[in-house]
Amino acid sequence: MQQPGQAPPPGPGYGRPPKKKSSGGKIVLIVVAAIIGLCGLGAVIAAVNGGDDKKSDKTASSVAVEPGSSAAPQAGKPPASLPGLNTPVRDGKFEFVVTEIQTGLGVVGDNPYLQRKAQGAYTIVSITVRNTSDKPQGFSPSSQYLFDAQNRKFENDAMAAINLQADTSVYANLNPGNTVTAQVVFDLPADAVPSHIVLHDSMFSGGAKVTLQ
Repeated sequence: MQQPGQAPPPGPGYGRPPKKKSSGGKIVLIVVAAIIGLCGLGAVIAAVNGGDDKKSDKTASSVAVEPGSSAAPQAGKPPASLPGLNTPVRDGKFEFVVTEIQTGLGVVGDNPYLQRKAQGAYTIVSITVRNTSDKPQGFSPSSQYLFDAQNRKFENDAMAAINLQADTSVYANLNPGNTVTAQVVFDLPADAVPSHIVLHDSMFSGGAKVTLQ
């Protein structure tokens, strides 16, 4: 019981510091808001980049050369600057000169046992090959390729070439400074038009182009 002049007793919460409101909820809200903001920013950046990509694609396609235009070379047609017959070209250790081309041959060879009949029509390319290096080098007709006006690639028919020059139809070894002649035979469709030949000193060389037109 309270005596006269005595201060009232402290209440139930007297002497305890007031409880602070928890800030955990605010932190969660801030983190969520930040994530949403970053996601929104990422979406904006992606949209901008996507727009740039589309713009770049459109620009690239607009400057591409259309097939058949004056700026695009015709299929299989070599540039006018390519060397032609009787003009020396070099690839690796060899110097080549294409001296003659024969087309539209149905059969090659007089020997009935070796004679070859074309599936389409034979084209024979006569060339001279000179070793310009200081070491022996092997010439292989199988490394020479002919292209027609449709830009189709053809390899040689060694069995047909045996009827023409047996010593160079498959392989010939050249010492430095020496020259051989070879007739490389190609079996083309009967209506094919030879465009150019690519001459190689080996199967891995870059090749030298000679127009056949």
